[in-house]
Amino acid sequence: MQKIYFYTCFLFLFTTIFCKQETEEAVAKEIYLASVIDSTITAFQKKLLAQQIDSVFSKTKFNGSISIVQNGEKLYEKENGIEDFKTKAKLDSNSVFAIGSVSKQFTAVMILMLEDQGKLNTNDKGSKFLPEFQNKQFENITVHQLLNHTSGISDLGNGLHSKPGKEFNYSNKGYRFLGEIIEKASGKSYEENAEELFGKAGMLHSSTANVFNGDHFAGAYLGNPSRFERIENMPKRLSNKEISVAAGGVLSTVNDLHRWNTSLYSGKILKPETLKKFLQKSSENHHAILGKVGYGYGIMINERKQPSYFHSGYVKGSPSLNIYYPETKTSVVILSNIADESKGKNGFFVPHKEVKKVTEIIENAVTDLRKEMIK
Repeated sequence: MQKIYFYTCFLFLFTTIFCKQETEEAVAKEIYLASVIDSTITAFQKKLLAQQIDSVFSKTKFNGSISIVQNGEKLYEKENGIEDFKTKAKLDSNSVFAIGSVSKQFTAVMILMLEDQGKLNTNDKGSKFLPEFQNKQFENITVHQLLNHTSGISDLGNGLHSKPGKEFNYSNKGYRFLGEIIEKASGKSYEENAEELFGKAGMLHSSTANVFNGDHFAGAYLGNPSRFERIENMPKRLSNKEISVAAGGVLSTVNDLHRWNTSLYSGKILKPETLKKFLQKSSENHHAILGKVGYGYGIMINERKQPSYFHSGYVKGSPSLNIYYPETKTSVVILSNIADESKGKNGFFVPHKEVKKVTEIIENAVTDLRKEMIK
């Protein structure tokens, strides 16, 4: 009986060790296989992106920076052209650009951070914070409506474009008011709030237009590299009421915007439920350049096969586009400091549109390829 018990125990122990060894070997094999697949696909992505985006640079004579990072790994980066057309200083990865309406997502996140701190609520009425909202027309406009451009506030004059809450009407003035609400609710200037946010996201070279005193500013120009006109008083002019820092006055670099995308979408900045609120589609817009898009809080939403969050930006001479693909953790940043306005926005945004199209096609192809390879 003792012998049977001994052999039974030995057999159980041997089987357990053997099975564990087999399981560990299988897991190790799977990890190795996944690693090989990932490195193969990444190499394929890099080659394809280089071919396609280099072609965009050469076809459009793009003067600017394009950078793509996935999971912390740089898939593509190229700077081409001039940072300062007077001195002929060349663009590099430290060049600081005006990012226009890409600034709006920073303003929206500041509002949501204040909500996380209990200092405001997105359902609050603007009249709680600002005297401008205490008139009959504006009295029922909420912070939520300012964030998703359904406030109806017109950029022309002092009235409404449409009834608050009824429809999407893009409003830079609405975001200027959000900047003022941030100051009122926090007890600090917009610039102080922005600096704290940049620090939290690890952004090393970003600033706001009215306090910028750094180097490498890619001053804005109209025309083309051979015939150009400098936009005067940049970047300080972006702090004027007609534009406002909160709507379009953040300055940044390609690498800082990658840091921003990574920090924001990984949940480092906002609580999970607040980040979800930021990204939730609450209105729709037919964008003049990018077509039909959903809109959250200061962010556009593409709900196609490969979802993405993005925003374009334009202040005179500085077209920009910032994109993030959450499923693959891919950040795409396209910044420029010259625009030929004689071609219209659809003309000088061609490189940005082309790169967006290329990255979407490659994102879809790579996702499908990865699924096939791990079957």
